Amino acid sequence: MAQVKPVEFGVNLNNREPLIAPGYGMPQLLDLSEVVEGHGFDSVWVGDSLFSKPRYEAIALLSALSQRTKKVRLGTACLVSSPRNPLYLALEWATLDVLSNGRTIFGCCAGNPEVGVRREFEALGLDFDDRFHIFEEGLEVLRDLWIRGKTSFKGKTYQYDEVAFYSGTEMGPLMPIQQPPPFWVVSNPRLVTNAADEKMVRTMKNACRRILKYGEGWMTCCRAQHPEELVEQLGYLKDVAAETGDDASRLVISYQVTLNIGDSEEKAREAFGQYIGQYYPELSKMTDLSNWGPVGSPEQILEWFRTFRKAGVDHFICRFGSLDQFGQVERFAKEILPVLRAEG
Repeated sequence: MAQVKPVEFGVNLNNREPLIAPGYGMPQLLDLSEVVEGHGFDSVWVGDSLFSKPRYEAIALLSALSQRTKKVRLGTACLVSSPRNPLYLALEWATLDVLSNGRTIFGCCAGNPEVGVRREFEALGLDFDDRFHIFEEGLEVLRDLWIRGKTSFKGKTYQYDEVAFYSGTEMGPLMPIQQPPPFWVVSNPRLVTNAADEKMVRTMKNACRRILKYGEGWMTCCRAQHPEELVEQLGYLKDVAAETGDDASRLVISYQVTLNIGDSEEKAREAFGQYIGQYYPELSKMTDLSNWGPVGSPEQILEWFRTFRKAGVDHFICRFGSLDQFGQVERFAKEILPVLRAEG
């Protein structure tokens, strides 16, 4: 029987927030990372996009955060790695891993089907429909460079012949401290696809194969009122692992949840709706707000976390749907975190 992993909690620092929240700029975001660490959270995360949802660049920002924190893990939730050249990305992330003394988690995805993301691919000269094989080829190159210090790769998109961050005069190839940093592969099929059952099953199994092949963790979010969808995909993960001789229990199961804690559900829902409408103007129109995450009193928030912990989540990434980030972090740390830690 697989051993139950200790539950962990992280905070997504919302690197889009300084562009939409008056009075909340880069100094406040950097300060918030120290507050999060001081309250005993396990990880700090930032998001990624080019121009579909403008925000401060993820790797540069994590580099700054690595110098403001000492213990928390630092990750992307998530980095759309497909459009990024894997050689540059390997060097950038290796540098970040050294700066942070080996604290990084490489949360990565191929890109979701929003119109804005499709436009980013088009602007970069990439075919969005090729995103999955570009994504997988890129991960192969990254893992090679981060484990062996060099790569020889012949793919459809990338072809390299003995490329290394080493010219012969250095003490050795430039490498991350973690060799490799853990890959947490993102897949949210139920959230972004309204496919018929047969197509959905195929989509889920393909996602599971990708997670198991490349990942040390799976990062997801499903419709927040439907924990059975998380259980469903965990079942597919176990099935595909059995087919391939793998062990799905080795994966960290992480869930990015957007939430708002209020004195009442009404007040929390009002603040949450305002925030999501600004942060995700396109996606907020495509999905029911109730499916983003728990919104309400501390008791309601606790019950949601208990349900999804029981469903199989090991690591919760909390993104606070509020223009008051400090207030939400403080409230979660005082009213929610100690209870969930004690329950395990």
